[in-house]
Amino acid sequence: MIVERSELVDTAGSGALEEELQSLARLLSPEGDGAALVALPGVTARARRLTLSALESWGLGGHGEVAEQLVAELVANAVRHTGGRTFVLRVLRGSGRIRIELRDPSRALPCLIRGDVEDEAGRGLCLVDQLADRWGVDVLSHGKSVWFELRTRPAV
Repeated sequence: MIVERSELVDTAGSGALEEELQSLARLLSPEGDGAALVALPGVTARARRLTLSALESWGLGGHGEVAEQLVAELVANAVRHTGGRTFVLRVLRGSGRIRIELRDPSRALPCLIRGDVEDEAGRGLCLVDQLADRWGVDVLSHGKSVWFELRTRPAV
């Protein structure tokens, strides 16, 4: 996969573009290392941008809107509930599916809560549950990975 520098917009200065390109390269690496995210203002937008870039590089941009929304929910939950400062985003392509993972340092499991109409928060995982084909949590030796999958072609 080749990403042309002209395809990315440098909105925060020359160093930011280089960092974005390096993150995208890590995100798309065959080893699946993922892209490091730091819990600073703009982290959710950065995660959405990296996710969309990965999907577009595979010709799967049609899944971008849903994937962007769901990755934003995972990032928001991680920032709000884990106490972590850094996270790792992974976007993986499998046979007929894409899998997006967000690794955080907490081993506390997320809870699927059905909120009331008046609630201002708490619907993130409900949205993931409704829009993703599958989702779950893998407990890791140092933290956890919250993930979701989207089918890229119809199930047979």
